[in-house]
Amino acid sequence: MKSGRPPMIGVIGGNVCEGQVCEFAYRMGALIAEMEAILVCGGRGGVMEAACKGATDKGGITVGILPGEQVEEANPYVIIPIATGMGIGRNILIARTADVLVAIDGKYGTLSEIAFALQLGKPVIAIMPWLHVPGTIAAATPEEAIKLVQKYLTEQ
Repeated sequence: MKSGRPPMIGVIGGNVCEGQVCEFAYRMGALIAEMEAILVCGGRGGVMEAACKGATDKGGITVGILPGEQVEEANPYVIIPIATGMGIGRNILIARTADVLVAIDGKYGTLSEIAFALQLGKPVIAIMPWLHVPGTIAAATPEEAIKLVQKYLTEQ
């Protein structure tokens, strides 16, 4: 990144996850921490919590942009909680804050974050199959996704 600050990588996905989705989110968080980037997410459970745990287990920094007014609603792996009181409106803040986003599963909230990011000209890498939204970049694994993230960041 030209700005001299660490890159901010958004991890977006559902507030409930299990199996391979949780495993992918955890690995994505760990890979983000290993590249010394900051993980940005919605700060709650599911994909967000698994990614934050992966990042903090590797000594990374996590930012949770929360929908409610209480920082206590953040998952236990959020280092920097930001209580917005904006409900789902906080999705635009996640898309605006991240330099690049990685979508792992999810539903309509994730879809809105993808749409905001694409409208802002931010790259979105989608790992899970239903997220093959026009304009996103497909990746099969977190390792493939992190290579695409790094490629984008070096082109900046």
